[in-house]
Amino acid sequence: MTRYEVAPGFSLNVETWGEGPPLVLLHGFTGSARAWGRFGELLGARYRCVAADIVGHGLSDAPADLEHYRMEQAARDLVAAVRAATGRERCAWLGYSMGGRTAIAVACLQPEAVAALVTIGASPGLSTEAERAERRRADEALADRIERDGVEAFVSYWESLPLWASQSHLPAEVLRAQRQVRLANRPAGLAGSLRGMGTGAQPPFHDALRSLAAPFLALAGELDAKYADIARVMAALAPAGSAGLIPGAGHAAQLEAPDAVFTAVDTFLRQHYLPEAPP
Repeated sequence: MTRYEVAPGFSLNVETWGEGPPLVLLHGFTGSARAWGRFGELLGARYRCVAADIVGHGLSDAPADLEHYRMEQAARDLVAAVRAATGRERCAWLGYSMGGRTAIAVACLQPEAVAALVTIGASPGLSTEAERAERRRADEALADRIERDGVEAFVSYWESLPLWASQSHLPAEVLRAQRQVRLANRPAGLAGSLRGMGTGAQPPFHDALRSLAAPFLALAGELDAKYADIARVMAALAPAGSAGLIPGAGHAAQLEAPDAVFTAVDTFLRQHYLPEAPP
């Protein structure tokens, strides 16, 4: 655990493990740098994993105002923390769900920091203002719920959503570990995340993906139909984009099928990242 002050009075926590070229890991909503489980262990055998707690999550700061939750600022803050942690200007970045949206933002807004990009169950945002406005209303209601009922009640609700139905076969200890990561978050941080960098609050990056120079792999679980379609769309937009589906997995493919996701990610990075990033 190391906290980096990336702006006066504002710090992000970064956890590192493994040896090799650095690979930045960005978790999903309600997650943290400790959410990667077996997938993270597999990555650590080949890469130096640089897992950040996104603003409002884990051990990173959770300010009351929304400045550092705005996607543009969140991207700048993460780049500063990663450079401080690695001493490198460019790394490969991998993000899951909210972390995938954030990694896309970094790649589009600060392309000099990204040598290769991988997303899992992610999107580039919503393309129309009407969609964004509807999503902002829904996220505001969720933020209000978290502040009113607390994290434990919210996590119980969150884990009951159909989005996670494909996790029913996972071992109890895996689900317990995931729940403990979620419960360690704070109401203000989760609410701020929804209001500041939710899918409706962030800018859309569809057009920016058309000029993305970095090699890009968009992964999704084959059972996660919505995000499987989005992965194909993003891969078609990006000049060096490709898409991959993980058999038998849902939204959190890295949790449900860690070996298959590792193979897909490692194959991609060995081709597009390792030649330029010797250990």
